[in-house]
Amino acid sequence: MYTIKQITSQATFAVRQPVLRPGKHIDTCIFDGDDLPTTVHFGIYQDNELLGVISVFKAKSPYFNEEHQFQMRGMAVLESQQKKGLGEKLVIKAEDYITENHGERTWFNAREIAVGFYKKMGYEIIGNEFNIPDVGPHYVMHKIMSLE
Repeated sequence: MYTIKQITSQATFAVRQPVLRPGKHIDTCIFDGDDLPTTVHFGIYQDNELLGVISVFKAKSPYFNEEHQFQMRGMAVLESQQKKGLGEKLVIKAEDYITENHGERTWFNAREIAVGFYKKMGYEIIGNEFNIPDVGPHYVMHKIMSLE
């Protein structure tokens, strides 16, 4: 049984560091805007063990015109827990939060290896591949949120 709850930005480091910044200093896990009041972080747990994280920032992309845009960042699941649907659960939680907060579009920078995962969840690529130094090739991906 998994539970998802809101966590602090510092709590995300336990997963961000080994998955997204392996071998790099813990300071590389700090993202601009992590502690803004408009930013939220979620963790997925099993038996009080943090297995995965995702962060949601109220941020605009130059690609889009919507007033209420949200960026997902730092989505990561511990390697031993991958391929179990935890990433999908985290993205759905983030999307629910974005919809509840009147988000019109969600976007993020996806690692090349994660593009297929996000396409299955309805996200599309916009623009060309770009490189993030010391991290690797990425694509901007996005989805229009249905406001019901």
